[in-house]
Amino acid sequence: MKKQVFISLSILLFSFASNNINAQNTETTPNIYRDSVVQLYGVIMTADSLKAIPFASIVVNNKGRGTITNNDGVFSIAVNKGEQITFSCVGFKNRVIKIPANLEGNQYSVIQLMVNDTNFLPATILKPRPTRQQFERDFVNSKVDDDMYETARKNTSTAQKRIILSSLPRDGKEAVGASLSQQASRYYYSGQLPPMNILNPAAWKSFINSWKRGDYKSKK
Repeated sequence: MKKQVFISLSILLFSFASNNINAQNTETTPNIYRDSVVQLYGVIMTADSLKAIPFASIVVNNKGRGTITNNDGVFSIAVNKGEQITFSCVGFKNRVIKIPANLEGNQYSVIQLMVNDTNFLPATILKPRPTRQQFERDFVNSKVDDDMYETARKNTSTAQKRIILSSLPRDGKEAVGASLSQQASRYYYSGQLPPMNILNPAAWKSFINSWKRGDYKSKK
């Protein structure tokens, strides 16, 4: 009896110690995580005219996280201390800032000014057609790429399916089915001559239909 009471007390003490350790871990871990997260917010504007830049990108480097500015150039994103943030927008040079690792508090505001980026494109010379007749001829004979609907219609046509069926090899299921069909036909006519389809009207009808469809034409 004393032994059972001792074992029960040991189990209770062990459970109490484990719960106490887990409680300490749950209390310290969120504090560490909470202290490392920073709410980064601010506004992105042009450096020359101080106009807001809408839909600019704010990306955390090597983390795959980011956001964009609204119509007024304002943004807000949760980042960690010590991370590098890249500001980018089409027509402007990229800017990179670093959140201080020893930042006090959990908020960091920034007013980011973006400088215009000049891009030089090659010159394009536009020349008119010499005559109206030449323009009409070139316009009519110009080739226009098929849209998605026309491409789908061509790929699902009967002729295209027939070409695909004749060019693609059989898969495993079709090959096994054809082999079993040949074996069944051979065993069915075992010990006798197989029938000749030269006088079979159904076979002649199938041959004529195949010939009309062009199944026996050479495909180049």
